[in-house]
Amino acid sequence: MRYFLCTLIGCFCLAVMPLCAQSDKLIKELETKRGALQKQIAESETLLNTTKKDVGSQLNGLASLTGQIEERKRYILTINKDIETIDRELSTQERELVRLQSDLKDKKKKYETSVQYLYKNRSIQDRLLFILSAKTLEHTYRRMRYVREYADYQRLQGQEILKKQEQVNKKKTELQQVKTAKTDLLKERETEKQKLEVQEKEKRTLITSLQKKQRGLQNELAQKRKEANQLNARIDRLIAEEIEKARKRAAAEARKEAAARKKAGEKESEPATASSGAGKKAEPLETFTMDKADRELSGNFAANRGKLPMPITGSFIITSHYGQYNVEGLRNVKLDNKGIDIQGKPGAQACAIFNGKVAAVFQLNGLFNILIRHGDYISVYCNLSSASVKSGDNVTTRQNLGQIFSDASDNGRTVLHFQLRREKEKLNPEPWLDR
Repeated sequence: MRYFLCTLIGCFCLAVMPLCAQSDKLIKELETKRGALQKQIAESETLLNTTKKDVGSQLNGLASLTGQIEERKRYILTINKDIETIDRELSTQERELVRLQSDLKDKKKKYETSVQYLYKNRSIQDRLLFILSAKTLEHTYRRMRYVREYADYQRLQGQEILKKQEQVNKKKTELQQVKTAKTDLLKERETEKQKLEVQEKEKRTLITSLQKKQRGLQNELAQKRKEANQLNARIDRLIAEEIEKARKRAAAEARKEAAARKKAGEKESEPATASSGAGKKAEPLETFTMDKADRELSGNFAANRGKLPMPITGSFIITSHYGQYNVEGLRNVKLDNKGIDIQGKPGAQACAIFNGKVAAVFQLNGLFNILIRHGDYISVYCNLSSASVKSGDNVTTRQNLGQIFSDASDNGRTVLHFQLRREKEKLNPEPWLDR
């Protein structure tokens, strides 16, 4: 019996291995993703520095504040999803703990029965009498093997109990980690909700101030629309020119390929008789709007939808979205954005969202604007104080294109206006970008 106990303790020290900490891995993954969003929000809060009381600055401040509120709501939504994920993990761990405890109880019961049996038959004399009382040699061998196998079974049962007890203890620890993670998340969500309430109150105050300046507000919006129309008209004209250039390149490539096919066809038909080609009509040439290189680049660009990098360096908030929409809380204030406006920190750079070729660089109202062609897709970067590329340059993903203009008269407000087109079609950039 002493030998059996020593063997059991030795097996416990060597055989118990750590369980796979799946819950710990899950919690860390959620924390990493949430941490990136939290950092983004913390940095973007420094952009909310509008203190001037004129309409233009207040309107810009409202856009920044609205963008920050949207970011915080997105973060709270992420927390809610993480809580749901942790709740599911918690239920799984609790079910697993109940199963392990049931298995442990069952093994202990079986072990107890076998120990009682050994206790009743504990003397060597009893075992020898059991073996020697067999009537035949075959029965003697069978009884010897039974005694040996039962002893092995007893030892293995003890090992299994120790292993199962260790699993139960680890599962309890894991369960407590998940519960702690959920408690921390609930506290974090409450903190973010309180911050959101403060910002929404600030937004209501700003809207009330703007509502009292209706005439100045409409004048400011009219000026913004005029500038936007000038910019979009210039972009539309340049894109039309670029489409025409692409069409001419494609047509030249098609003519070259047709000439090559015709030449190859004449060589093949020389041995044939003159009557063999009678009555056949020449096939019409295929029409192309892009050459081979453009088609390949377009396919690669489209395949990266939702994974393209943000066209700005550093922290940012989106202050104006694509399309037509009314500004919440302001009467008769309707915006029509052909792209999105992204506010960053002073010194932020515009950067290419994908490999491509600079189609145009132009100035309007003293600011630089850049068009980059990615096959039949064109990305547009506006409101730059400088440009580090020129027309015809090849660019790579995330390459800096120039510094974004910072408005010294509005606390260094730095906003990139970004558009995305597919030939003449205007696209909403947000679904294409990885946020």
